[in-house]
Amino acid sequence: MKAGMQSSQEGMTLVEVLVALVILGVGLLGAAAFQLNALKYTDSARMTSQASFIAYDMLDRIRANAVADYTIAPPASGNPDVARDQDLFDFNANIVSSLGATATGSVTVNQQVYTITINWDDSRAANTADSRRSFVLTSRTAVDPGATP
Repeated sequence: MKAGMQSSQEGMTLVEVLVALVILGVGLLGAAAFQLNALKYTDSARMTSQASFIAYDMLDRIRANAVADYTIAPPASGNPDVARDQDLFDFNANIVSSLGATATGSVTVNQQVYTITINWDDSRAANTADSRRSFVLTSRTAVDPGATP
């Protein structure tokens, strides 16, 4: 080297480029994992919301037709001439179409307190093979005759 001349580096070395690519790759993988988790939990929340809508719809139908017994098994086909049968058929059809073929629903009553339970498979969000979730809605449909408000 001649005296008085300084050597300066121009451009980047291959090592610097590889380190930058590794950092970028790790960042993109982290962002992809974050996005996948967000999609799983969004789907789980959607299913819970659907179960809530279906249960409240059924409770409204029970209140509208208070004299009918809604604790029987849902019929295999709808019957528009009998409101209870059509309501139970719609209840079951809504559950299966919104929450999957393995989803189930039931209606029980104890002293004018109705309990609507909907169960479905939420294994996608739970990362397990069999993870059942439930939504339970309990409500009194009439005022007790001896009670004062």
